[in-house]
Amino acid sequence: MKTLQDFNFNAKKAIIRVDFNVPLDEHFNVTDANRIEAAKPTIDRILADGGSVILMSHLGRPKGKQDQFSLRHIVSKASEVLGIPVLFAEDCRGTVAQNAAQNLKPGQVLLLENLRFYAEEEAGDVNFAKELASLGDIYVNDAFGTAHRAHASTTIIAQFFPTDKCFGLLLAKEIDSLNRVLNNSVKPVTAVLGGSKVSSKITVIENILDKVDHMIIGGGMTFTFVKALGGKIGDSICEDDKQELALEILRLAKEKNVQIHIPVDVVAADAFANDANTQIVDVREIPDGWQGLDAGPKSLEHFKKVIMDSKTILWNGPLGVFEMETFAKGTITLGNFIAESTANGAFSLVGGGDSVAAVKQFGLEDKMSYVSTGGGAMLEMLEGRVLPGIAAILD
Repeated sequence: MKTLQDFNFNAKKAIIRVDFNVPLDEHFNVTDANRIEAAKPTIDRILADGGSVILMSHLGRPKGKQDQFSLRHIVSKASEVLGIPVLFAEDCRGTVAQNAAQNLKPGQVLLLENLRFYAEEEAGDVNFAKELASLGDIYVNDAFGTAHRAHASTTIIAQFFPTDKCFGLLLAKEIDSLNRVLNNSVKPVTAVLGGSKVSSKITVIENILDKVDHMIIGGGMTFTFVKALGGKIGDSICEDDKQELALEILRLAKEKNVQIHIPVDVVAADAFANDANTQIVDVREIPDGWQGLDAGPKSLEHFKKVIMDSKTILWNGPLGVFEMETFAKGTITLGNFIAESTANGAFSLVGGGDSVAAVKQFGLEDKMSYVSTGGGAMLEMLEGRVLPGIAAILD
């Protein structure tokens, strides 16, 4: 696996695929610079070598060239984060991009305009990739968030750098962290899978059953399992057509000696609202007109023991509707258990949009071993797929 350590960037132009798809407010100010900060170590390392950097990224889902999706809106924030002025090319191809790249001096950083202003980017167009490749000497992929896409800048471009391509520090860390969970884990290994649907996690569950000792199932998925086992779930969310699948997962887990932990009690509400009436009930005895929206205290007590005994923990998905304060306790408490277990020496990896949002919202980010930057990409790796952006560098 080639990383930055395998190259000397002195007098070289590194063209880096970063993920600067950051949120902007109505005045086009960056509201969360995490993704820019995540790319900084890679950029710093190349500049310290005496190289220069050409950054390429997408922003949003533009339909052709639309000013609200221009990357020039993030130039001042990128300059602030990197601590040097970031130059901007008003286009990512053609003479504008070529001249800007040609005039780039060692120690300078150039940001190209939004790649997705051209349909060729998402189409994985070879000629578009070739144009991008002509701007730099070494290709670096540091965008885990788009590594599962076979786009021109994430995958196709790599073929024009047969030997001069590598992973950036961020992408290398993502791969390493997932490997620590999936292939080089210290046992016992626990996976916490939350979220609303079994169907969205089924391939993940199937792929990791061989790699874990415990699996905690929470969130809306709970009720498909409970109903399949004959419980009464009231008005709770449920995928009726996935009950057979739930029973099959339980059977497979037993066969593979994996312990599945499902909530035993829940915080039930009489409406899907923060100010709803609530009661704690047995997960198998939810009254009609009520729905389970968070894990209950007995469940959390049980989950605590599992988490504290674990040496490797994967967390993907919340235990309840954490966006509403009334139903956030289960997710916050679980996060605190994982933080405590991490402080005691366990390795914890958090990934997937909702769980990442939760650890950030509740100030737990720095207490986890690693928080992944890619939702879809991480899910696909957990499903056992080879991501095209990663395969292109390894090729």
